[in-house]
Amino acid sequence: MKTLISFELRKLFSRRLTQAALLAVLLLSILFTSSTYRNMYAFDGKSRDGSGREAVEIDRSIAEKYAGILTDEKVQQMMSDFAPESSLDLHGMNAAYLYHNATQSAAFRRFSDLNGRWNGLTVSDVFGDEVIRIGYINGWLETSQNMTVIFLVLSLVIITMIAPVFSGEYSGVDQILLTTRYGRTRCAAAKVLAGILAALSVTAVVSATQFFPALLLYGSDGLRCSILFAPAGFLDGFIPFNLTCGTLFAYQILLIFTGAVSVSGITFLVSAASKSPMTALAVSAAAYLLPALLPVSETSSLFRYLTLLPVYHVQFVSLMSIEQISGGILYALWAVPVSLTFLGIGSLASSRIYAKHQVK
Repeated sequence: MKTLISFELRKLFSRRLTQAALLAVLLLSILFTSSTYRNMYAFDGKSRDGSGREAVEIDRSIAEKYAGILTDEKVQQMMSDFAPESSLDLHGMNAAYLYHNATQSAAFRRFSDLNGRWNGLTVSDVFGDEVIRIGYINGWLETSQNMTVIFLVLSLVIITMIAPVFSGEYSGVDQILLTTRYGRTRCAAAKVLAGILAALSVTAVVSATQFFPALLLYGSDGLRCSILFAPAGFLDGFIPFNLTCGTLFAYQILLIFTGAVSVSGITFLVSAASKSPMTALAVSAAAYLLPALLPVSETSSLFRYLTLLPVYHVQFVSLMSIEQISGGILYALWAVPVSLTFLGIGSLASSRIYAKHQVK
C-alpha cells in the first residue's frame, strides 16, 4: 500500500497545473503578508508616526504601556492620553472612527463620545463580566483576515489537485495494470489516502506561511489578548465572543483543516463520477462555492446549517459568530464531524464508483 500511495502522491504533485496552482497560492500568501506589514500605519499622538516596521514598533510600544487586564483606570488614562487637541477639526466625523494607532482606535470605538472625550461608560458597561486582557493584536487580526482569502483560494487549489484523481484515469491503461496487480479496492483506497495526505500537507504548509511570519513580525504577546478590544475596523461584524487571539487562531486553523477535509470528500465523489478532469474540476468548484451565493439571511434558521458547509469553514467568521452551545463550546466545532462525514461519504462512494468502472 505504501508503494501505491507514494505513486499516487507523485502523480498528484507532478501535474503542471497543480504545481502552478500551488506556487500561485504560496506567492499570494507571501504577498499578503508583505503588503499588510508595509501598509501598517501608526501615530503616537505626539510626534512619532510611521508605516511598516516603524508603525508596528509604535503600536507595540503603546500597547505595552497599557498591557494587562483592562480597568476603568486604564480607560481613563487612555482617553486622557489620546484626547484630540482642541485645535483639531473633525469636520463632523464621529471621533470613534478617528485612527491614530491601534490602542487609541480600540479605546475610542468603545469609550469615546462624538468629540473624542470619555462617554461615561465603564469596562463593565461595555464588556459585562468578561475579563479583557489588552495588548498589541492589530497585526494578528490583519493576518486572520488575510487567511480567509488565502485559504479560500487554497480550497480551489485542492480541488484542482484532486479533481483528476479518479477522472484522469478513465482514459489510460496504467490503472488497469495496477488494478490487475494490486486489486481494485487497494488502488481506490491508495488514491483516496494520497489525496487526503496531499490536501492536508499543502494546508499545513500554507498555514505555516501565515502563522510563523506573523509570529516574527508581531510577536507572541498579542496571542494572549482579547479580540474584543480591537481597532474600529474589526468590531462591526466580527466575532462577538471574548476569545484570545491565540484561541481565535486555533479555531481558524482547525476550520481551515476541516474545510480542506470536506472539500476533498466532495471532490473525490465528483472525480469518480466524471469522465474528464476538467468536468470534475468545474463541478467540484461550483459545488464548493455555490452555498456562499445563496440568498439566505443570517437571521434565518437555515443559515446555521449552511455555515457548516466547507466554504464557510475557511471564511470562519460567520460560523464562529453563531452563539455558543452547551458548556461554552462554540457551535463551530460541529464542523469537525460534518467534515468527517463529507470525507467518509466521498471516499466510500468514489471508491465504489471507481471499482465498478474498472470491472467494465
